[in-house]
Amino acid sequence: MTAERVLAGLDPDQRRAVTAPAGPVCILAGAGTGKTRAITHRIAYRSLTGEISGRHVLAVTFTARAAAEMRARLTALGAAGVQARTFHAAALRQVRYFAPRLLEGRGMPELLESKGRLVALAATRAGVRVDRTGARDLAAEIEWAKSSLAEPGEYAVAAAKALREPPIEAAKVAEVFAAYEQLKRRQGVIDFEDMLRAAVWGIEEHPDVAEQIRAQYRHFVVDEYQDVNPLQQRLLDAWLGGREDVTVVGDASQTIYSFTGATSSYLIDFPKQRRDAVVVRLVRDYRSTPQVVGLANAVIRQARGSEARLRLELQGQRPPGAEPELKIFADEPAEATAVARRCRELIASGTPASEIAVLFRTNAQSETYEKALAEIEVPYVVRGAERFFERSEVRQAMVALRSAVRSIPGETPLVDAVVEALAATGWARDQPPPGGAAREQWEALAALVTLAEEYAAAPEVLPLGEAGAVQRDVSLAAFNAELARRAEQQHAPTVAGVTLASLHSAKGLEWDAVFLVGLSDGTLPTTYAKTPEQLEEERRLLYVGVTRARQWLWLSYGQSRSPGGRARRPCRFLPQLERSGGTERAGASSVSRKPDRRRSQVSSCRICGATLLAGADRKLGRCPTCPSDLDEDLFARLTEWRRRAAAAQKVPAYVVFTDATVVALAERRPDTPADLLAIAGIGPRKLGQYGEAVFALVRGADPDDLVAENFGN
Repeated sequence: MTAERVLAGLDPDQRRAVTAPAGPVCILAGAGTGKTRAITHRIAYRSLTGEISGRHVLAVTFTARAAAEMRARLTALGAAGVQARTFHAAALRQVRYFAPRLLEGRGMPELLESKGRLVALAATRAGVRVDRTGARDLAAEIEWAKSSLAEPGEYAVAAAKALREPPIEAAKVAEVFAAYEQLKRRQGVIDFEDMLRAAVWGIEEHPDVAEQIRAQYRHFVVDEYQDVNPLQQRLLDAWLGGREDVTVVGDASQTIYSFTGATSSYLIDFPKQRRDAVVVRLVRDYRSTPQVVGLANAVIRQARGSEARLRLELQGQRPPGAEPELKIFADEPAEATAVARRCRELIASGTPASEIAVLFRTNAQSETYEKALAEIEVPYVVRGAERFFERSEVRQAMVALRSAVRSIPGETPLVDAVVEALAATGWARDQPPPGGAAREQWEALAALVTLAEEYAAAPEVLPLGEAGAVQRDVSLAAFNAELARRAEQQHAPTVAGVTLASLHSAKGLEWDAVFLVGLSDGTLPTTYAKTPEQLEEERRLLYVGVTRARQWLWLSYGQSRSPGGRARRPCRFLPQLERSGGTERAGASSVSRKPDRRRSQVSSCRICGATLLAGADRKLGRCPTCPSDLDEDLFARLTEWRRRAAAAQKVPAYVVFTDATVVALAERRPDTPADLLAIAGIGPRKLGQYGEAVFALVRGADPDDLVAENFGN
């Protein structure tokens, strides 16, 4: 391999990144733009031209899979001796090597693979009672604190500044944190954050160690730089020791792990901190079709906040493909059924099951899709989480439900019986707990209640042909049998299948066909996202989901959680999918028993700009939560005119205009035919019948005069 061959096939921006001179280089790389190609070719080019030696390069990333891919590419490019590792693997290697020197002959402490057991013991020492889930949430909080360089005594203030929602009172978390640190020291063990800190300490406090490490590693590359936390940045600074030969690559629009302590501020501030930095933007997207790229751009174009300053307008490089499809369903079960059927059609038409993914916001959503796929025998695999019925809290809940058959009166309505049985385990329907693991567990049990609602709402009478019918059993015992059937069905082993994954688990992956499901407000964004920063991270999650698709993309939501349930609004981050030049931008269409493309037209709130899909919202032209700007005088005149016009035509008032239409007219005050036709429910016929009267009323005309003029006395 020669240096010229390394440059072959690179686009102009990639070539600029590869050939940038030694020193600080910041590569802003959008999804699918070839960031790994750029950084591996940069290392290889510099090595093959003799500018650097491969053995003096340390490339760090965040997953073992990404590190392995980087090593494989570097080997193929002829860049021998380069170390490509995760932050933790690089730190562990250095700490182990220098342990005899740093610890004065003492052995390397044992590495604690999981904090759970020790955190639970620390909680007991601090007078806090926790179960396994609570221990997981406390462990996550301690990891955040240590990654953010906060000590136990600093935790409460740091958590308040970061707007954390700790699983228990912040002062108690600090006590558990302190007890955990004491237990570790007594037992002679360290955790992963300690390992990073030990590497930092070894360099900062031991000049001989610093000299040896810096002599070994002279050129640094950091992948996914938007995901670096303060502890990792401090280790990088220690490695650099004031030197400037560092290349970072990242995408601020894919910052989705701030809850773990990751921050994009280092990427955002890189050019400010290093005034001579070369900044290269990679915007040519080689992964997705132009149609998918266009939708991704539309999603992130609405972004606000510091990350938005570095957003990239991607340029699709692949041949044109199908428009993304927007599907609206009556409820989640109908949505899941349609997704499963479409997966089966894609597989039948030649798309490998492994090239199809169904992505959702929370792991608790997977059960509906597991069931739908299993029922029509489409193989699937769950990524990054257990299958729904294999989760420990679900198994425990099913035991409680079986026991409740004996203790709860048989005449108790099914849903009430399920809620009562789950309450005995400590679950409270209207009290979702703080803490990620606890909340995920709560949502899994809430999904069981939803299953009970669906089971109880199904048709009560099942036809048996000419022999008559049988009353359907909706008892708790029958529901338990249904759960057992589903659990058995979904335990069928699969080798390769459709991927079910959360949006967080999907980061860094891609598929030919992607289903983004459950896109309703309250789910995405989650109800727990309250601050502007948290909402923007939810928007970036949708962006990450969209950019996972290579060729085909489906976006959908159910208008209610279960049949007959409370109506929900669509995800506010969905861009306006309106007609432009006769072509729908994102295939907005409704899937129901009677599809109606007009009803699925999408518009934006004229006040806040959010996407409007619900009919009543489209009619008003605003979100129901946005302030009304109704002209009360016009509303009164419209109402009186409608009454008189209806009486003159001997028809009910709603035949002229519905109440919602009258409100929309009084808010939107149309004064041209186009403005009137823009109100959902008003077509050419009503424009011809009542348009001139509406325009006159908007201008201040008297209703009596108009009725007399148009309909006589």
